[in-house]
Parts: sequence; C-alpha cells; structure tokens
Amino acid sequence: MEGKRAHVVIVGGGISGLAAAWHLRQNGGERIKVTVLEGSPRIGGKLHASEIAGVRVDEGAEAMLARRPEGKELAKAVGLGDDLVTPGTTSASIYSRGALRPMPKGHVMGVPADLAELAKTGIMSPGGLLRVPLDQVLPATLVRTDVSVAAYIRARMGGEVLDRLVEPLLGGVYAGRSDMLSLEATMPSIALAARTERSLLGAAREIVEEAPKEAGPVFTSLLGGVGSLPAAVATASAASVRTGVTVRELRRTPAGWQLVTGPVPRPEVLEADAVILAVPAAPAARLLRDEVPKAAAELARIEYASMAIVTLAYPLSAVPSPPTGSGYLVPPVEGRPVKAATFSSVKWPHLTGGDLLIVRCSIGRLGEEHLLQRDDSELVALAMAEMTDVLGVRGLPADSRVSRWGGALPQYNVGHLDRVARVRAAVAVQPGLAVCGAAYDGLGIPACISTARTAAARILGELTHD
Repeated sequence: MEGKRAHVVIVGGGISGLAAAWHLRQNGGERIKVTVLEGSPRIGGKLHASEIAGVRVDEGAEAMLARRPEGKELAKAVGLGDDLVTPGTTSASIYSRGALRPMPKGHVMGVPADLAELAKTGIMSPGGLLRVPLDQVLPATLVRTDVSVAAYIRARMGGEVLDRLVEPLLGGVYAGRSDMLSLEATMPSIALAARTERSLLGAAREIVEEAPKEAGPVFTSLLGGVGSLPAAVATASAASVRTGVTVRELRRTPAGWQLVTGPVPRPEVLEADAVILAVPAAPAARLLRDEVPKAAAELARIEYASMAIVTLAYPLSAVPSPPTGSGYLVPPVEGRPVKAATFSSVKWPHLTGGDLLIVRCSIGRLGEEHLLQRDDSELVALAMAEMTDVLGVRGLPADSRVSRWGGALPQYNVGHLDRVARVRAAVAVQPGLAVCGAAYDGLGIPACISTARTAAARILGELTHD
C-alpha cells in the first residue's frame, strides 16, 4: 500500500472490535485509517457499567481472568493500569440440597480431585459420593473424538458430579447445557486426560497438583468496572467510531471490499481495503453468505444463549448475616430460576463504603427463554425471593436494575473447535478479511482480545505485504 493510507473497517464495537482497532493503530500507525461500525447506540457490547444506588456497577461481564495477560496488558496500555483491582474474596459456594455449601478444594471445573474434600462440603448425597471412586476401577473411557461434557463425566463419575458440580460451573460461563457442550472446547485439560488416562479422578488430581501454587488472583476488575475499558480502548485507538450503523451487506471488489449500511431506500456504501468482522456468529454468517458461504454455513450453526442480570442494592440492615464469600452457583437440578448470585460488594470491596450489599443475580440458561419473557418487575421479584430464601434478607432493596442480554453467550457445542477451524480456513483464502470475537476461542475478555490481536496481525501482514 505504498503511498496510500489503507482503510480498515471493523464491524462490531464490542471489546473484540475495539481491541482490533487498537492493535491496528499500535502496529500500523498512521499508515492505517480505521473505522469501527457499531449497530447499537453505544460501544462496548457486553462490557457496560451504570449506577445503582449511586454506585457504578457492571451490567454484563464484571471481571477478567488475571492469569491470562491480554486483559490486564490492554488496560495498562490504554491508561487504566492504576484502576486494576483484585477481589476481596473468591470463596464461592454451591446451592445444593437446600443450603449453601462451599466449593470443594481441589477441583477442575467442578471435577473433584480429592474425595475427602468433596465429602466435607455436603454438596452430594451419600449415594452420589459412593459412585465417584468407581472411576478408579471402571474400564477406561478413552475419548478419540470430541464428545459432550455430560457423556464423559457421567461415564466416569456418575450423574451427581455432573449435575451438582460441573453443570453449575459450566452454566456460570456459558449458560449452556453439559449434554451439548464440547469437552474439547470447554474443558481442554480434562479432554486431554480423556484421551490417555484411565481414571478421571487421578487425572484431576494431577492437574491440581501441577497447577502453579503462587499464581496470584484468578480475576481482576477495574475501579469503574470492566465496563470502563471499551471507551478507553476506543480513545486510544484513534479510530473513527460510528454507533447506530448496521452493516447490511459485504461485497468483494477488485480493490478490496464494499460495506453497505443505512436504510434500504438510502443505502450508504463504504469502501475498505480490509474488513474485520467482530460481531456474533449469526450477523457474521449473514454478511459472509454470498462471499464466503462455507464460513457462513459453519457460523450459522453456532447457538447463543440469552440471560438477564438482576442487580439489587440492599441496606446492610436488611441482611441478618452479611455473606463473606463472593457468591454461589445453583445446579439446574435444584429447579430455581436464579442460576448464580454474586455478592459484588463483598467480591469487590471498592464498590461500597460498607453500608450496602450489592448482589447480581443471573437468570436464564439455554432452553429457559420463558423466564426471560417476564417483565422487569417480575425478574426483580424472583431475585428478591432468592435473597430472602438464601440470605434471609428482610425488606425491599434500596435500588434495583435489570440488564437483559439477549443472544449474548455463544455455545461451544460438540465439534466447536473443528467448526471454528473450518471458518478460519474459509476466511483465510479471502484477502483482506478476518474474524474475531467470543464465538471462536473463548468467552472471556482476554480470549476476545487475543482473537482481535490475531485478526489485526493478519490484516496488517497483508496490507504491508501489498
């Protein structure tokens, strides 16, 4: 692109698209003009914070994995390094068999590594506990191809480990179902063991023993919530960011790409040397349908789950015994509408001066869309009933908020890794095109940033080579 400033258009203004814009700026400098098009009225996607009871609290994702560097590094690079905070506690519980019970020490995504520790928790019934050690004498269940999480865990350790430990942990991440989720994509260390190890219990013990003992906090956040990250990244990218602009068509041209936006009677056409699609799988599939049909077909097969987060702010006087842990997960077999609760002001002590208990209740899993059809007041009532039942809360919250996330969580169902590989292979043969986002290599913020960096590097490599 000698003598010409290349124009890269990024479709999608969530953290993936904004991180891609930032990486293009960092590594392409003034040689690259970047435009970000976001269909909604604001940037940030699932990263958004707003005030409740005068306190700024995240409405979507509220933490980043600290043991992956991408999130922390980007926050520091865009001037938010001093705002990084660590949790006051990460001690979580499971609501099982009528009570809050501590998560067992030594587990891998719910798969127990220590039977004595598991027994102490009371999460499982005596019969369920007796089933677990049979894993050590049963014939090997060696996995040669990708299978569902449920198929493997149930075969090795029985239904209760699956229902009361693995399922709620997976539900907390994906809001999905273990009988559909891919073992390879969602529990890679367990999947690796499943290919070679006879005993899942022994494999889990080895994974726990080999994990770094002084690895530091698992999670980090920002003083203004992780919802403060998108605006800082957008500013640092120096990209032209346009909100309320939906891309309707993507067309290949001899010189690059055309993007059609605006209403059908008055379309606007943007010319681009390269395009990065940083949108969920369904809109990406629609845009690629004509030019990259193989990728579009694979993307169209990725399901998404919807959920809502009900945030409640209670005066501490309403809580007979304030919680000390970070929150709890609820197994689907408990039949409760709330699948998880985070005691945000306990987990993140900076959120309150000590006079409020701020709780975030998650409602809705894949297949529970009927719950989300209720109006906001009904969802608030469900969350309040949960807090009364579990914590003994008396009276009304000082403030409440409902944040709905329709089609927010991609489901990494069986075959996901191969599906993503086929998408990338189809996209790779198209010059000046890349994809990134939560649909590919992980739902967390660091994983999304990593896909953005890879997409930006691919585009820069092509533009520089040209």
